Amino acid sequence: MLRLITDFDGPIIDVSERYYRVYQFCLEKTQRPNQSVEELSKAEFWQMKRSRIPEREIALKSGLDAAQAQEFSQLRRQTVHTEPYFQYDSLMPGAIDALLKIQQAGIDLAVMTMRRVRELDYAFEKYDLGRFFPENRRYCLSNDYIKTRDIDDKPLLMAWALKELPPASDTWMLGDTEADITAAKKHDIKVMAVESGIRDRTQLELFHPDVIVPDLSFAVNFIIEGNLIETKPLSMR
Repeated sequence: MLRLITDFDGPIIDVSERYYRVYQFCLEKTQRPNQSVEELSKAEFWQMKRSRIPEREIALKSGLDAAQAQEFSQLRRQTVHTEPYFQYDSLMPGAIDALLKIQQAGIDLAVMTMRRVRELDYAFEKYDLGRFFPENRRYCLSNDYIKTRDIDDKPLLMAWALKELPPASDTWMLGDTEADITAAKKHDIKVMAVESGIRDRTQLELFHPDVIVPDLSFAVNFIIEGNLIETKPLSMR
């Protein structure tokens, strides 16, 4: 049995608008009355996020001072994963077709995400994604889980999944961050990194995934057809 374990945000869901709306909110709340700030465009902001520019530096570039930048960073962490902002998430182009193709090919499909149960349920209900991921193929954080760092927490999710899932002849992990790559490598799972999420190619290359692909559709074609369809592999096993 062939299996794909996929991250949720990045391969399937586009979070860029949510993150940008939170950036705008935090900038507005942090600036002083009559203070002149320089709001980044969405493209500028998202490129900085994908390049792993620290929150404080984004705040400083937007015209806040050092003390405000600290406040901005804290407010952002408190806000970005709150319910009012999940409405700004959207499906990645081609994601549903890619999931259908996986399903039709008989590939075992699981989702592994740092979202909490309520956050994942919100998106599943909004986009009818439960048809692709039955409850025994969903691995996420409990609503009361105390997060540490994604790069530490995600390998724990992988351990949980591998303990529960039936054996597979071949398994791939697909994700858009260093946490996904680390989780897969720690458990000797082949890993594809996707460029459609919150890390750019330069950042992904630093963690040496087996393959880098543009998006979920390319990943599915690679798994099913065994080629990269005009993409360039970082490395192949």
